Amino acid sequence: MDAVRVALLREVLATTRWPAAARHFAGALRDSVERRGGGLLLVGTEAYEPWHLAAHLVDEAAWSGRPELNPTLVRHRVRPGDPAHLAVGLGRLEAAGRGETLLLVAPGLPGEHLLERVHDARRAGATVLAVDGGEPEVHGLAHEALTVPAAGEVDIDTVQHLVSAAAGENGVPAPRGSTRPRLRDRLSRLADQLTAPPPPRW
Repeated sequence: MDAVRVALLREVLATTRWPAAARHFAGALRDSVERRGGGLLLVGTEAYEPWHLAAHLVDEAAWSGRPELNPTLVRHRVRPGDPAHLAVGLGRLEAAGRGETLLLVAPGLPGEHLLERVHDARRAGATVLAVDGGEPEVHGLAHEALTVPAAGEVDIDTVQHLVSAAAGENGVPAPRGSTRPRLRDRLSRLADQLTAPPPPRW
């Protein structure tokens, strides 16, 4: 989803909590990867693989000049012949530890096997963030969680668009009384996006 569509989406959702909630969560994600510097691991459930979020974070990392947002997508099923960026299995979570950020996307309840691995990563020092459907087991593991109820105003895919776009923002506060980024910042970011080479395709 490009910057114009994200802006339209935010405008449509302006009277809801989602733009602000997504920015808050994206700020926590950005702070974690910048402060800890150990890399970003992205994992979903066996039934839901967040490859779309991975692709958007790659875009934002390239366009915003924040390479630390570039995620490693951890997959439940890796097949022979998968390209390198799609060939990282759950075993990678066993090596997760201090300095790393683990982002779990779980619309439903993750399996016990995945929860155990996430728990072990947290015990080893990884920061755990989650975009989830409100499962207590996930909230018990996450340092920061953004809950997207299944029957709510938006679905989890829409929220991921908002989060990925906000993660690449420059973080310069808007003028007092304004909820929009300064025009100069918006134009600068747009110019960077138009002149940057495209990131590798997923």
